[in-house]
Amino acid sequence: MALDKSAVAHIARLARIRVADGELDALAAELSHILAWVEQLAEVDTDDVQPMASVAAMRLPMREDVVTDGDCRDAILKNAPQAARGFFAVPKVVE
Repeated sequence: MALDKSAVAHIARLARIRVADGELDALAAELSHILAWVEQLAEVDTDDVQPMASVAAMRLPMREDVVTDGDCRDAILKNAPQAARGFFAVPKVVE
């Protein structure tokens, strides 16, 4: 698929990218070349290829899904500038 100068100007306007008129021809050639590569990739037969998330065949380590409260409230509240009754204390904001 070959792009012309007006198509590239339209794409640039939609993407809100300022492109000088002198650069439109070169950009059209580059984008046409990229689209040709994409068309080549579309011709590859991938019917028997399994989808994958990584090139290395590995499984992620799993752990037990246990719900806990963390049991570290006091250690977390030590970082707070101000705490009250086991909670973060913040200034009252009323407008």
